[in-house]
Amino acid sequence: MKYTSEHEYVKTEGDIGTIGISDYAQNQLGDIVFVELPEVGKSFNKGDEIAVIESVKAASELYAPISGTITQINEELDIEPALVNSSPQDKGWIFKIKLSNASELDELMDEEAYASHIG
Repeated sequence: MKYTSEHEYVKTEGDIGTIGISDYAQNQLGDIVFVELPEVGKSFNKGDEIAVIESVKAASELYAPISGTITQINEELDIEPALVNSSPQDKGWIFKIKLSNASELDELMDEEAYASHIG
């Protein structure tokens, strides 16, 4: 698992990355009421705005932690956006992306560095 300084995570299996927000981020946002998901098949560059997460406190943009093409979205979030709160790194993932440049993962923080970042 890798993390960005903006609190997104990337969990990779082969050339597919599962993206969501960290437990720390969901705690900061509070109760999540809506997730605007990206379009399957659309390509993004690292740093592009890719989704929006709305909570009772605020709306927050989600930026692509890596470049690639969206292969799947978590449609369960349309029905139950609070999954991002209750299970951010399991059932509350947001989308999956086919990596176009796996070396970008080297620029992200590992769990120890992320813990220090939020610490």
